[in-house]
Amino acid sequence: MREALAEARRALHEREVPVGAVVVQAGEVVGRGHNQSITLSDPTAHAEVLALREAALKAGNYRLPGATLYVTVEPCPMCCGAALQARVERVVYGAADPKAGGADSLYRLCDDPRLNHRARVDGGVLGEEGRELIVRFFETKRIES
Repeated sequence: MREALAEARRALHEREVPVGAVVVQAGEVVGRGHNQSITLSDPTAHAEVLALREAALKAGNYRLPGATLYVTVEPCPMCCGAALQARVERVVYGAADPKAGGADSLYRLCDDPRLNHRARVDGGVLGEEGRELIVRFFETKRIES
């Protein structure tokens, strides 16, 4: 999770919403990303999607069995869907997202029995650190407005 927090700080420095993610497989970081939706003019350029893309490219396969996705803030429904499509085993997140969380808060997509794959979800890991980055970002935005 500390690696994901480092990615979130990169996003903050780039004036993006500070969310970071890493994909770990066999004890090794195989993908990393931070939000870049503004920079890339791409609504899908969330930290999780970028980390999963990098991991899949390295693996030469869109499926990442046994992988864990670490993300500083609870993934949105799109990112939960991407994690399920990648067949990750586990999603670990920091801060809950009561307005857009797709793993626990609004939806429980990662363990929905109607879907053909499920991922274990563990939340609250270093959540306060991730939450503080988000709070700092939006406080700065309000001051600048």
